[in-house]
Amino acid sequence: MQMLKKLVLIAAGAALFSSGGVSATPVRPDLPADQISDAALVKKLPGFSNREALVNGVHLHYVIGGEGPPVLLLPGWPQTWWAWHKIMPQLAKHHTVIAVDIRGMGSSDKPAGGYEKKNLAKDLHELVIELGYPKVDLVGHDIGSMIAYSYAANFPQATNKLVLLDVAPPDASLATWPMLPAAGTFSDKLDEKHAYVWWFAFHQVKGLPEDLLEGRAYLQQAWMFRYLMQDESKLDNLDRAVYAAAYDSRDAIRAGDAWYQAFPQDILDNETYAPLTMPVLAIGGPGYEWLKATLASKSRNHRVVKIADSGHYIPEEQPQKLLHYLTDFLCDSSTPNCSD
Repeated sequence: MQMLKKLVLIAAGAALFSSGGVSATPVRPDLPADQISDAALVKKLPGFSNREALVNGVHLHYVIGGEGPPVLLLPGWPQTWWAWHKIMPQLAKHHTVIAVDIRGMGSSDKPAGGYEKKNLAKDLHELVIELGYPKVDLVGHDIGSMIAYSYAANFPQATNKLVLLDVAPPDASLATWPMLPAAGTFSDKLDEKHAYVWWFAFHQVKGLPEDLLEGRAYLQQAWMFRYLMQDESKLDNLDRAVYAAAYDSRDAIRAGDAWYQAFPQDILDNETYAPLTMPVLAIGGPGYEWLKATLASKSRNHRVVKIADSGHYIPEEQPQKLLHYLTDFLCDSSTPNCSD
């Protein structure tokens, strides 16, 4: 059995790292635990603090700071609340910023179930109620974008404005997406005309990702960052160590997979929602065309823009350009001098 597992690991490593000119296995981005803990990270963001709330049966960790109208920041896979750290201080000048580790992420609980985006949105709505806000702005990236959309669709009365980053709400078209590269198109860098999302299928398999990635999450993450980013240097060793540690355990891998395994139910749920009527801003890197096509039927009041010199991880690759769009969109009469 051990030999079989070793062979599978070797095969997986070869598939991830020996194609398209990638010549070496990534080095683990190790840092001491006391340098990558939430307590250590939040010290890098003056005015912010770690909090926890029991909502919808789970403990959610979140980081909060600033003053003004509330804005929820929802990260995606394979990251944590830390994905927003480059924009949080500036955004907090005129907003109460709440960066959340969603169910299954980071320091939040990782229960056996409840990872459908509709239920994850319920987690957040209960958090918003717990914090005493009647309405919030939401900014979601990747999986967080799917949750933000579900929140707005299920709780429109509690949604002020919505921002979706590089990922659209899942629909039946996902079944037509290529899981293999077209002949002659493979590269270790994303080609928007020939993209393939093999990890969408990989994470549907129950149990196997845990066997392959336990203690080795950095391997897949390194491939993903290389493939989806225009400039990998925008993630430093600290960032990579934070994310690797957050997904190294079996429970963390299982929970992250569960966000993907919920897609079939998410698609059915999304088909029942009325088009959104609140203001929606969608910001794409490589996901621009996906956002543009999907939101045509999902929203009656949206704008889609593209940051051309960004890969998928917009908050870390182009934080200043993202802040420009967010400030322009989120500022209104309730946030005086917001553009300062």
